[in-house]
Amino acid sequence: MPDPAPLRAGVAGVGYLGQHHARLYAEIPGVTLAGVFDTNPARAAEIAAKHGCPVFTSVEALGKACDLVSVVVPTDRHCEVSLPLLAAGCHLLIEKPLCATLADAEKILVAAQAAKRLVQVGHIEHFNPVMDFLEQNVSQPRFIRTERLAPLIPDPNDPDNATEGHVNPRVKEVDVVLDLMIHDIGLVLKLVHAPIKRIDAAGSSVLTPHMDIANARLVFEDGCVADLNVSRLSKKRAREWRLFQRAGYMSVDFDQCAGHYIHLTPAGLMRKDITVQKVEPLKRELTAIVESVRTGQTPKIDLLFGKKALEIALTITGQIRASGL
Repeated sequence: MPDPAPLRAGVAGVGYLGQHHARLYAEIPGVTLAGVFDTNPARAAEIAAKHGCPVFTSVEALGKACDLVSVVVPTDRHCEVSLPLLAAGCHLLIEKPLCATLADAEKILVAAQAAKRLVQVGHIEHFNPVMDFLEQNVSQPRFIRTERLAPLIPDPNDPDNATEGHVNPRVKEVDVVLDLMIHDIGLVLKLVHAPIKRIDAAGSSVLTPHMDIANARLVFEDGCVADLNVSRLSKKRAREWRLFQRAGYMSVDFDQCAGHYIHLTPAGLMRKDITVQKVEPLKRELTAIVESVRTGQTPKIDLLFGKKALEIALTITGQIRASGL
């Protein structure tokens, strides 16, 4: 049989993160970067020239030329950009968080179901090989403590950060819960197979109009407790977890793809170092949605999961705001 026709992929929004979506679509076998769109024409032209693809002057025009589009625009514009793309028949990868409101998330869900299109939500840490290890080795966790820290002014040498010497542009879009904590909310939901019983949260704005630091304690029906801590006022970034389960304890670093596992055996306590091969999670994430589109299989991080993570994040922010902090 002849090889299938290349999948035509596009990117709506080619800022700091969107440029990497464009780069990877241009690299993934069996995919053609069909074009880009951005509200900044000069930026769109720059990225298009780098990869030899067209620039489209509207989301609708981009949608007509593509089978799959990454939506990498500011969070509060996810809905207005996604709906015409779905109407054009495109499958989507929407960067996290899914939307700024549950009402917008519901609009996308209804539109995707009506168009019979697949949507994957960009919770990138689910494609980190550390998460592969946890999914294979975690069973009935009892306590999880997470620490996710980011600098307000990013390190120019950090590939996950933005413009040298300037405040991280994400602080203008969303608070620290929707920016950082939602990663850990999603990861915890994948590992704890029980409903949430109670949420207790605290947080505060410090240097920006939005919430800069936050803590949330999720108590699950099965007794597991997840203590989530985030800040974007740190001098350096951190992505660290400590997880306790019966007869075992894990400490993992999502950035370093390393950690250790202490577990009880008939011979006593044993320590095992955890080292997983570093890969580019974004490439795995884009390859996954490409595979879902080709096979018709539901994405690992689908709309329902993305909406649930958003609902919990908004519950946390609402609780903090109600407390007056």
